[in-house]
Amino acid sequence: MQLDDDKIDDAALALLRLTLHDERRVWKGFDWDVLARLHEKGWISDPVGKARSIVFTDEGLQKSEQLLLELFGKDQA
Repeated sequence: MQLDDDKIDDAALALLRLTLHDERRVWKGFDWDVLARLHEKGWISDPVGKARSIVFTDEGLQKSEQLLLELFGKDQA
């Protein structure tokens, strides 16, 4: 089975948003390849290092909120 890396990246970015603290810091609990792609896309700080968290860029912060609502939000009736 082939997987779409862009869809995986979108889901990971949205789920990272759930761990948001200190305004833009999130826990880095995803696969290193996924985090590297998110960094290459300019959405998070460089995940390499001993720190247990990473920082959203301005674009990543906005994109993560958009994707969280788009992928996991409930329709309001």
